[in-house]
Amino acid sequence: MKKVLAGALIALASVFIYKSCSEDKEQTRMLKESSMLIQQQIKNVSKLIVSEGHFSQVYNYKESKELFGTWFTAEKKALVVVNAEVTIGYDLSKLEYELDEENRILKLQNLPQPEINIHPDFEYYDMQADYFNQFSANDYNQIKDTIKASLLKKVKTSSLVTNAENRLLSELSKIYILTQSMGWTLVYNDEEIKNEDVLRDLGKTMID
Repeated sequence: MKKVLAGALIALASVFIYKSCSEDKEQTRMLKESSMLIQQQIKNVSKLIVSEGHFSQVYNYKESKELFGTWFTAEKKALVVVNAEVTIGYDLSKLEYELDEENRILKLQNLPQPEINIHPDFEYYDMQADYFNQFSANDYNQIKDTIKASLLKKVKTSSLVTNAENRLLSELSKIYILTQSMGWTLVYNDEEIKNEDVLRDLGKTMID
């Protein structure tokens, strides 16, 4: 009787150990598969996304120079019309991340900063200059720098920024939805991403 009981206990223990090992292997397999799926999704969104727009601006340039003290003033002025093609892009191939498989956490370590490119075309009208105050290369450079700075401010408050943020959000949401569906946690800068509004806020803070 004791031998039968001992045999039964050994059999039950063997079944338990086998079942436990099988469950551990299955959990490990599922964890590896989910990890691979997340990495594949990140790879799928690792591309350059770009929003394009067109901006125009009219700029009045005027500069005067005093000669012989305050006896004589030499002036120059110009009307400048600029048409600019503008792009805002995110190179998501630069996205850095870390997978913590043991705790099922995906850590986004570095989101690529937006790349704002302005390609202006300048046209000069009604250019007038006194003999003692002619236009120079420095004047043209100053005009271009001033207009580019003005355009950049205009771009940052435009709908082009919103469009770029929405496209970034769309790509990051694919990662967020996948992690949520598999019971993983998405983290950025030690902060858990609990909903898509947090992702949207991330995009807004990247363009200041």
